[in-house]
Amino acid sequence: MHVIIERNRMVHDVQHVAKAVSSRTTIPILTGIKLVADANGLTLTGSDSDLSIESFIPKEENEREIVQIEQAGSIVLQSKYFAEIVKKLPGETIEIQVHDQFAATIRSGSSVFTLNGLDPEEYPRLPQLKEDLIFSLPQDMLRNIIRQTVFAVSTQETRPVLTGVNIETENGELICTATDSHRLAMRKTKIDSQDEGLEFKNVVIPGKSLQELSKILEDTSDLAEIVVTENQILFKLGNLLFFSRLLEGKYPVTSSMIPTQFKTSFVVKTKELVHTLERAMLLSREAKNNVINVKTLGDNQIEITSTSQEIGKVTEKMATDQFEGDEIRISFNGKNILDALKVVDSDEVQIFLTGAMSPFVIRPIDSDHYLHLFSPVRTY
Repeated sequence: MHVIIERNRMVHDVQHVAKAVSSRTTIPILTGIKLVADANGLTLTGSDSDLSIESFIPKEENEREIVQIEQAGSIVLQSKYFAEIVKKLPGETIEIQVHDQFAATIRSGSSVFTLNGLDPEEYPRLPQLKEDLIFSLPQDMLRNIIRQTVFAVSTQETRPVLTGVNIETENGELICTATDSHRLAMRKTKIDSQDEGLEFKNVVIPGKSLQELSKILEDTSDLAEIVVTENQILFKLGNLLFFSRLLEGKYPVTSSMIPTQFKTSFVVKTKELVHTLERAMLLSREAKNNVINVKTLGDNQIEITSTSQEIGKVTEKMATDQFEGDEIRISFNGKNILDALKVVDSDEVQIFLTGAMSPFVIRPIDSDHYLHLFSPVRTY
């Protein structure tokens, strides 16, 4: 194999595929990035067997030559070194030449590296998926959906299925749900599909996979094509393919958890609530459970307090709008609320309460396509 490629493009694509490579893998070949050069261009692949990313760099793009293919071939190079080397190379182009025994020479400017590679024939093949269930979403919307849900997945492996985001379809809508059993984030959106009867349930994507995907997605309305199969999901982003294994197990039915009737509701300014909670948590976080207490005062006001027996107490009043229903007191984990408020794009949120020990809901005031559900904390 012998190729000459634009350095900036190589750095960009190597950084993407390296996201799938794990240093903790027990399979030595998967510590590397596979390079395959053919008549059409250069293909890079990284994988940890759960997550695989393949990026294709065409010979030409927009009538500009990006890769010169002097000789077709393939090699697997250690990701840890190869990714760092290409990033630090001084020239505008990178020349990669593979010799006997899988030794590779990498030249750029006046720098010359020789890396010991691995046999590309040992590298696992990427899954060939039946493309029966396909739909599309704009990349910027997909990135936003991930941002508004993935923070709520569980970090505990005791229930592995909760470490992922569940996606399902209903009446032409995609419903994305994440929960760690103390909080829940749900986001809905209309989807673009050639198949009008597109239906699937219990498709659980690992939270870690989605976090890596969101780093690759661009702030563009270009469509990401999404292919769903029984145990894999594939995101097609132009010349990049992002494969992820799906989590096994039955995701809990969450629609029944969301209350439909409320005793109390009010509207607050999102940023003001964030700042108030951050101040209250200066004391509560010392107690490790981040407990914040809220009491409605009537007269369109709420009182937010936090107490630490060792340190002291903080009290702050806050104006509300559109107050309806009964007076109420409730306690909750302030960190969970803050995590949710930080992904809300609306200036105001509406809070719906059903009782001191019942789950409560926070919704953006100007949107009914996503919500957050929280369990209160018992303080007595």
